[in-house]
Amino acid sequence: MAIADAIEERLFEDGRRKPKHVEGRRVADWILMDFIDIVVHVFVDEKREFYGLERLWGDAPRVALQGTMVGRSRPARRRPSASR
Repeated sequence: MAIADAIEERLFEDGRRKPKHVEGRRVADWILMDFIDIVVHVFVDEKREFYGLERLWGDAPRVALQGTMVGRSRPARRRPSASR
């Protein structure tokens, strides 16, 4: 929750408005923050590994943002395939 709060605060200080929609603050294992032109996902490790958004969006172009904090995205860990 502290990470999501810090992101929201920093983006607001940088002149952005508050997020249009936020989900997951109550449970806080996956928080989604929708700023319309930016969507932020804050995960606990278990959820990040399970959903593996990097696999879904891995081929999307990365855009460098100047003057804002930009997090590093870790590569998703591969799950062992089931052998028969």
